[in-house]
Amino acid sequence: MIVLGLNAFHGDSSAALVKDGKLVCAAEEERFRRIKHWSGLPTEAMKWCLADAGLKLSDVDHIAINRNPKVNNLRRALYVLRRRPSLSLIFKRLANIKRAASFEDSVQAAFQGQTLRAKVHHVEHHLAHLASAFLVSDFDEAVCLSIDGFGDFASSTWGMGKGNDIQIDGRIYFPHSLGIFYSVITQFIGFPYFGDEYKVMGLAPYGEPKYVKEMRELVHIQPDGTFKLNLKYYRHHDEDVHYTWDNCSPEVGTLYKKEPMESLFGPQREKGATLEQKHRDIARSAQVMYEEAFFAMLQSLHAKYKCDDLAFSGGCAMNSVANGKVYLNSPFKRMYLPASAGDAGGAIGAAFVVSRQINPTKHVMDHAYVGPRATEDEIKTLLDSRAADIAAENCTVRRFDDEGELCKTTATAITEGKVIGWFQGRMEWGPRALGNRSILGDPRRADMKDILNLKIKRRESFRPFAPSILRECVTEWFEQDDDVPFMMEVFQVRPEKRAQVPATTHVDGSGRLQTVHKETNPRYHRLISAYREITGVPIVLNTSFNENEPVVCKPQEALDCFLRTKMDVLVLNDWIVTR
Repeated sequence: MIVLGLNAFHGDSSAALVKDGKLVCAAEEERFRRIKHWSGLPTEAMKWCLADAGLKLSDVDHIAINRNPKVNNLRRALYVLRRRPSLSLIFKRLANIKRAASFEDSVQAAFQGQTLRAKVHHVEHHLAHLASAFLVSDFDEAVCLSIDGFGDFASSTWGMGKGNDIQIDGRIYFPHSLGIFYSVITQFIGFPYFGDEYKVMGLAPYGEPKYVKEMRELVHIQPDGTFKLNLKYYRHHDEDVHYTWDNCSPEVGTLYKKEPMESLFGPQREKGATLEQKHRDIARSAQVMYEEAFFAMLQSLHAKYKCDDLAFSGGCAMNSVANGKVYLNSPFKRMYLPASAGDAGGAIGAAFVVSRQINPTKHVMDHAYVGPRATEDEIKTLLDSRAADIAAENCTVRRFDDEGELCKTTATAITEGKVIGWFQGRMEWGPRALGNRSILGDPRRADMKDILNLKIKRRESFRPFAPSILRECVTEWFEQDDDVPFMMEVFQVRPEKRAQVPATTHVDGSGRLQTVHKETNPRYHRLISAYREITGVPIVLNTSFNENEPVVCKPQEALDCFLRTKMDVLVLNDWIVTR
């Protein structure tokens, strides 16, 4: 049985293929179109998934899309009657719903000459989020929680997962949303683009929580552990906010009302203006507010269900700082966070909702290496065809037959302060580089952070870098011990270790770690082990392989990025290009 899961007509469009109850492959559309957060029907990701599995469209039995335009319609109608939002806002939302409803026509148009025989399932947005965590976890039973901006008229959903089923018990509906709150602060301090919320999280440790009182004006925590927005500060519920979602990088207009917001925080920061301490303090205060609301929900849910396991997803589950405090600020003992907790992950979630109803086979997603790969022949052909470009940069090319020698050579280069482009095997699923499409550096060098931000990544200087650490060494270097294969939690680095890895230790003493397992990524584990043999440190600095673009997917994109950014070393599977 073949199930093709999709996140479509929304930001971070994606596709995932499940065969006989097992995830075979998955990828985000942006990696093929080279446009960040691409929104629309993920036709290129769909075509790649089918090709990778050796299938045609006619072989697909079921298509699951993580949108259901028929759910919560009574809520929608009552909201329109009570609130009377602008007609333009209503028409825009209806148009988006119509695209989802006419999904079959869109697919058939994209695959001309092929037969669409699959049964199409519209899976509620938040059910897909919940499934993307619970149904691929190792839990037999868990509290399930999804928090994001909006989807199918809800922003948060919770319930209990047991076996192959998720029973939804509660929702927070439009217009109240923690995701919208965080986006409002993101826009107010001058980060206007879709997906910029992570910049606020990165900026927050540089500030002080001086505006928490003001933040509590924006979000009101309720006695039952839920929350409501103070709508007088927001535009999304009653004004015509500009949205662009169709075959492009998404655009979202201003979500807040300028005058009341500036009465709380002073003038808004314009894009590109100098970052002042006030903006850092606002970012920190927003993070504190988010955590207050988040942990209030967790406390309430644990009290309700009396279960110590949590499956958490939705866009807000990308807040790795808050995630790293779950065991410290709630009674939960175990947590599963998917590799792609945002909307892209809904493709996997929707696919498994349908698959598990038909085939109860359990699939545990303990790694994210399910994307495109390049063969040795493809890489050799690329290097031969680009020999003149490589020679023009005074680079040498060498192929390694011995993996141990390749890893030792690369590890030595890292210890010498060189910047490594590391391209291996299958591309990671999700937004975080996990050791197959990574830029690597020496965490012991305090200047490595600036080198990468200013010369390679060309991004804000406050942005942190992640430590990839051997799983067996976590307790030696971090104050908490947990398996974090998808880089979704931030822990405090042990105080006595911070000076040894300044490039991966944030200003507040934390690190967004990735635990590396020999079983799931043996070559990356071997590389870090080789670096440890030389330095005694079981950590390498890891960031995504890109430069203000989607993470590289194909070897030619990796080579172009290497040549363009003046990295020192490029490792393409068994090949090393050295400048």
